[in-house]
Amino acid sequence: MELQEIQQKLHLLLKSFVPPLRVRKESHEMFEVCGTKPVMQGKQKVDGFYFASVVPKPKDIRFYFFPIYTHPKQFETLSQAMQKCLKGKSCFHFKKMDDALINELSNMVSLGVQLYRKDNLI
Repeated sequence: MELQEIQQKLHLLLKSFVPPLRVRKESHEMFEVCGTKPVMQGKQKVDGFYFASVVPKPKDIRFYFFPIYTHPKQFETLSQAMQKCLKGKSCFHFKKMDDALINELSNMVSLGVQLYRKDNLI
């Protein structure tokens, strides 16, 4: 799978959760979704708590997924393939993608939405 196709699949995956999520930024350089309720994020008030974004880079596609940072215990059982892609606490670098990874990502995003709803962020 080419990088552009990976970017498109990740973009469509996030877009399939709009609503309940809301698109904050959409361009060729970034696609970002967030919650729908004004909240404090750190020391500033934002129009929706950050959820995830897709950012293309020359050698991979980055998938920043904030629920894995805010609710780490709920995401402890990542597959080995997914763990290899995780760089840092909440950023995945994808150079290759298959149906198993897409399915796992879909389940992760769905769980993230449930957790944000429970925390009254959506």
